[in-house]
Amino acid sequence: MTAVERLLRDNGWQWRLLRTVVQGVLGVVAANLDFLMGHWVWDPQWRCVVVALVMAILSPVMAELGRYGERA
Repeated sequence: MTAVERLLRDNGWQWRLLRTVVQGVLGVVAANLDFLMGHWVWDPQWRCVVVALVMAILSPVMAELGRYGERA
């Protein structure tokens, strides 16, 4: 099993922690896309909305990956 497969499917505490960290990093990157790209500027309240949307999408995806890991 490759490291990516273990990250996505293994339910050991280290892999769950790593998935949580990756999810948080993706949320931070999404919230700061305007700063990273340098093309536009979001109002601070829009940053909160973007982070909430990213987390709302990532949470069920990560949960489904965890359930898939239990079935496999």
